[in-house]
Amino acid sequence: MQEAGFIGFIRTLAIMLLVLYGLRFLSRTLVPWLLKNAVRKAQERAQQQFDTSRDSSAKPGKVGETTIDKKSTNSSHKNNNDVGDYVDFEELD
Repeated sequence: MQEAGFIGFIRTLAIMLLVLYGLRFLSRTLVPWLLKNAVRKAQERAQQQFDTSRDSSAKPGKVGETTIDKKSTNSSHKNNNDVGDYVDFEELD
């Protein structure tokens, strides 16, 4: 069995410091790059959703003309009378 000497301690300490400073360097360079890419992708997805919703809702028409889109009356309209129990409460002072 070997004993840990002073040189082994210094070597372990140096490795720990190198790892620590390496992680700090990576966090200062890599994390902002990753965040920038994530934000860019989120903006692209939001723009695509905006474009598709705008394209589907835009209908060509004359300027000043009013159009009314009526919903289909054939769809089953559920009556929500059974939405839960009513619980009476009292306010406390």
